[in-house]
Amino acid sequence: MSTRFSGRRPALFAAGLAVLVAAAAAAVNAIPAHASLPSTPSGWQLVWSDDFNGANNTLPSSSNWIIDTGTSYPGGPAQWGTGEIQTYTNSTNNVRHDGAGNLLITPIKSGSSWTSSRIETVRTDFKPAAGRVLRIEGRIQMPNVTGAAAAGYWPAFWALGAPYRGNYQNWPGVGEFDIMENVNGINSVWGVLHCGVAPGGPCNEFNGIGASRACPGSTCQSAFHTYRFEWDRTNENAQQLRWYVDGTLYHTVNQSQVGSYWSAMTSHAGYFLLLNVAMGGAFPNGVAGSATPTGSTVSGQPMRVDYVAVYQTTGGTTPPSSPPASPPASPPPGGGNRDAYTNIQAESRNAQTGTTIYEGYYVGSIGNGDNLRFDGVNFGSPTPLDFVTRAASGAAGGISGLVEVRLDSLSNAPIGSFAIANTGGWTSWREIPANVGSVTGTHTVYLTFTSGQPNDYVNIDWFRFRR
Repeated sequence: MSTRFSGRRPALFAAGLAVLVAAAAAAVNAIPAHASLPSTPSGWQLVWSDDFNGANNTLPSSSNWIIDTGTSYPGGPAQWGTGEIQTYTNSTNNVRHDGAGNLLITPIKSGSSWTSSRIETVRTDFKPAAGRVLRIEGRIQMPNVTGAAAAGYWPAFWALGAPYRGNYQNWPGVGEFDIMENVNGINSVWGVLHCGVAPGGPCNEFNGIGASRACPGSTCQSAFHTYRFEWDRTNENAQQLRWYVDGTLYHTVNQSQVGSYWSAMTSHAGYFLLLNVAMGGAFPNGVAGSATPTGSTVSGQPMRVDYVAVYQTTGGTTPPSSPPASPPASPPPGGGNRDAYTNIQAESRNAQTGTTIYEGYYVGSIGNGDNLRFDGVNFGSPTPLDFVTRAASGAAGGISGLVEVRLDSLSNAPIGSFAIANTGGWTSWREIPANVGSVTGTHTVYLTFTSGQPNDYVNIDWFRFRR
């Protein structure tokens, strides 16, 4: 769902209509309504999820979700940047658990005005580790309304780059993955990538790079379907984005299509997820060929969300459900395979003492005497000015320690360090800079950890050098 006012999407609409005409209503195995979160698929590990099992008429968990309100972010573009006409609220009239395992987001008309809801995850760090695949999935029934009565309905399940939160002026460069979009009650799901610059750029903004298809078997409006997005980093120089509905691949974007803009949308901390139902705006208006909603649009048809889950592959290989890709080789000692000036993921360490990988994307259980080793880090020339580390700590009061950088041997003196104590929690991440001594060429880099107490005191997500 674009965060800027976008024009018509004729290519997407034409593709969608072609699929609708050609699609056969093949039978599929029915999945019971209000099913629980499914078992974690083989080859994957669960990173985060919400099964929406709250009591009837309660709001989504504030630990998981932020409820957006009004007609824009503070200081952000009006009408959420899309021309949509509703006002978002935190009322249970617009967003609530139904007590049967679903979250309902319901647009409501009162007089000439519409209200609805939009929620976004508290977490902003959904991103695959190097050599892994990230999978974002939701089981959703779109608002069950079609034809003229559906004019203006715009349900969406999507993700925005973390730097957008609090800035609101850096779209589309930070990236946007539209995992599921639909407008006007059409039996079609759209998957879209927004990136680069607008207008134009590698993602043809404001349209994005998109594709669409009919929902398999039952229509998107009459039944639940599973919408899935994958970000594949198994080949770091040929990454891929993939969109699925009910396990069927229907859209792929390769890193080469985005070119130099790929880094801007992938080198930051990650993405946050959003669920919303907008009314009117550029996309439904463009497909309809006129302003929506209309006098025929009916009120009160909810989008139902059974679950949202984020998974990551358990190793550096792609699971059977995805197209094959070659995992990168581990960088050999002194091989120069790591760029010192891009994020070096902590979990990609070549060796370690005393640490543990958590959720597949960060390293924890770090205390005095522990270390991480990273081989073949190429500093080139000139020398770096400093280094920055994404770290977090939930250590008790009075517990702190140093994070140090050493080159080539654990016995060498640190070339830089910083102290860290409690940051507000073990995943309350901060990007902490520190000065670093002169260094050029290729080296083995050690992160070493020193504390006057035996307690664990820090988690590390990534680090990089800057010049």
